[in-house]
Amino acid sequence: MKYLFRSFLYTVLMLFLISLISFGAIHLAPNSFMGGELNPNMTPESIAQLRSIYGLDKPLYEQYSDWVHHLVTFNFGISFVSGEQVNDVVADRLPVTLWMNLVALVVTFVISLWLGIKAALSYQKKSDVVIGQFALLSFAMPSYYLALVAMMVLSVSLGWFPIAGMHSLEPPEGIGYYLDMAWYLSLPIAVMIFVGIGSLVLYIRSLTLEILKSDYIYFARSRGISEKKIIRYYILPNLLPPIVTMLGLSLPGLIGGSVILESIFGIEGMGQLFYQSAMSRDYPVIMGILMMSAFLTLIGNQIADTILLKLNPFVKR
Repeated sequence: MKYLFRSFLYTVLMLFLISLISFGAIHLAPNSFMGGELNPNMTPESIAQLRSIYGLDKPLYEQYSDWVHHLVTFNFGISFVSGEQVNDVVADRLPVTLWMNLVALVVTFVISLWLGIKAALSYQKKSDVVIGQFALLSFAMPSYYLALVAMMVLSVSLGWFPIAGMHSLEPPEGIGYYLDMAWYLSLPIAVMIFVGIGSLVLYIRSLTLEILKSDYIYFARSRGISEKKIIRYYILPNLLPPIVTMLGLSLPGLIGGSVILESIFGIEGMGQLFYQSAMSRDYPVIMGILMMSAFLTLIGNQIADTILLKLNPFVKR
């Protein structure tokens, strides 16, 4: 209970600091949604009226106080662009980004775990070299470049996948609609998986090589234990703590998504929403997404720490 209480206080304090710094940085950025730089057709009278409606004519500390007051009740305000509640705007964009990143995250970790262990077990052999070169290619490949190449080859030239968008069937009913959406999202998900595999494979390979140097591995092999049992009972349990930590740090990506990929493929998700909001200086939407990502980051860390305490009770609380 003491550990959970300290974790709660730490989360609240960090959220406060993150909100304070983010709020100040966003409002100090050049240009604004209410300014003539982004809205040349707006008259000074309409700008002053809008600033009064949204409370932007108040001092910065009062704006922050009002925003925190609404944030406590889970009200992120009203979008400058659409005039809708930020909660509703985010709720419309969240599911597609959540499922895309969740599928990509699970597949990436499964493939990386298999390739990393396989490369370590065949150290300096042909399969290790091939996996290592593949991992380096994945690690060095920019996601936007791979997305454009895949779009040109697989969508434009071969016609195997749609060029952009999320679906072609309306209304959203029946299994056919979701199969159509899965077909549209398969290419961007494949790009996300390929780009994310490289660094994780190299990391798991390095950890596995360290585990294979341990005395208990030599002892297990001297007893004639098979490689499958060594992987199951010796390698995987020792790989769980760092993998759990990385999974915890990956939680923010489930909401933040991929800004570049969603913009390239025309996917109406959280990444594209964040990019469009940043370009139009839509402060409420930007702050809403930033706070959600910060909350997920902190919660992910706390969940990872709690699981690590269960995996290793001797870890200092």
